[in-house]
Amino acid sequence: MTNAKSPSKTKPIKVTLVKSMFGQLKSHRATVKGLGLRRIRDTATLADTPEVRGMIRASGHLLKVEEA
Repeated sequence: MTNAKSPSKTKPIKVTLVKSMFGQLKSHRATVKGLGLRRIRDTATLADTPEVRGMIRASGHLLKVEEA
């Protein structure tokens, strides 16, 4: 059995792109796109899961994260 929380019970987090992806590594651009962000000041509300937290950690210098 796994101890992973189901996505419906996790609290949401709000992720906003605050810096341009221009000049960033290709993997960082792909991570931001995977979070559902396209342009500066674009915001996505996501479930607070370990997978999403890992994506935020990879390109956190471009993002602002808040509790939703």
